[in-house]
Parts: sequence; C-alpha cells; structure tokens
Amino acid sequence: MFNFFNRKVFLADYLHGLVDIHNHILPGIDDGAKTVDESLSLINAFAAYGVTNFVFTPHIMNHYYPNTPYSIKTSFELLQSELEKQDVENVKIDYAAEHMIDDEFESLLENKGFVPLKTEHLLIEMSYLQPAFGFDNAVKKIFEQKYFPILAHPERYSYFHQQPQIYSELKSNGVQLQLNLLSVSGYYGSEIQKVALKLLDDELYDYCASDAHHIRHITALKEINVSQKVLGKILPVIENTIQTFY
Repeated sequence: MFNFFNRKVFLADYLHGLVDIHNHILPGIDDGAKTVDESLSLINAFAAYGVTNFVFTPHIMNHYYPNTPYSIKTSFELLQSELEKQDVENVKIDYAAEHMIDDEFESLLENKGFVPLKTEHLLIEMSYLQPAFGFDNAVKKIFEQKYFPILAHPERYSYFHQQPQIYSELKSNGVQLQLNLLSVSGYYGSEIQKVALKLLDDELYDYCASDAHHIRHITALKEINVSQKVLGKILPVIENTIQTFY
C-alpha cells in the first residue's frame, strides 16, 4: 500500500522566503566566494528558487581567517555597491560572522571583535576534529555579553555522534542549534545524514541555513529529495528561521 509519508519531494520547492542566516557569499575574505562576480552568481542562483534574504557570515577564525568587524563590513559594502549598480531588486542583505571557538575567542568577546546576527544572536562553530577546549566557558561568556549562542551544523561534529545526549544538554544550557540543509541529503556522508534526521525527529533544531560556499552547494540543494515526513519536520524550522531573522 502506498505510504504518503514516504513520497519524495524536492526541498527547494519549500524554501521560498527563507532567510539564509549562514553562508559564505561575501567576496574574498574566507573559503567562500572569491570575487564579487562569484558572490552575485550565488545570490542569483538562490533567487531562482525564492531565497532572496541573506545574512552573510564569513569565518572569524584565528590563524586562518582573522576577520574583523571592519574587514567584514568592507566586503559587505563592496557587494552591496555592486548590487545597487546592477539594479538587483528584491534582495535583502545583512552581515554577521561565524565565530570559531578557539584560543582567541574569549579575547574577541572582551574586545568586541565579534559580529552578531541581528541584535541578539551569535553564530559559533567548533573544529570538526575535536571539541573546543573551554566551550562551556565560552557559552557562559556569550550569555554575559547578552547574546544567544547558535551552534552551526551540530550534526557535523562526529565526536558527538557516540554521545547523542550532548545535543539535548546543549539545548538545556541555552545553546540553539542550526541545521545545514545539505546534511539531510547525505551530502556530507551517511552518518551525518543519520544524525541530522534524528535531531529533526527530536525537534532539537532551532534554525536552518545553507552554509553555501560555492555554486556546487546550491546545485546540491536543488537536488535534495526528502520524504513528506522529513519535510514536515523541516518546515517548522524554516518558519522559525524566517520569523526570527526576517
């Protein structure tokens, strides 16, 4: 007997209006877009399926991408100027940063070297190789600065996979969780897909985003097929992202 909940749909058909709060579209300052033209190509590719609201989030990562509020603002203004020159309409843009919890993070907080999402959220990440030393203290410091921490792509930290209780513990400690949409497709591997689907089932995600670095990511997003059941879990996350960051 045909099961409605197993019928596959294209996720891209349900992303219209999404505010993409995590991506690497700003030109020339991290491992994302290298030029303004490349940035424009990414924005245009997203617009083809209704994603026209962006918060650009380049890395701030000691030793690799030592961005500052100034360097990020400068790149943003360069792209903003080109959008205006080309009369690109119906695109809403803003900027923040994705902050690595590393040995410089607490100093960065103390010296106001961070760039929040809107006015009250801070997007953070950890190394894929090992948990961040002092993560709990970093979260405490974020709260002391009156911001809410959002942990980017928690499903991608493989060292958490053998201790799944960590996700509910993070939530209990006030850390919000952001899904990389590509994770549900197996793009990063079957184990990450499995964890992402479990976190969706457990309703632990607060927000979702593309984490797009290049056109291959956007092409892969367009190809994601999910079941009606999975879609039903993702749609509230999409809606909460829109409601919080529009």
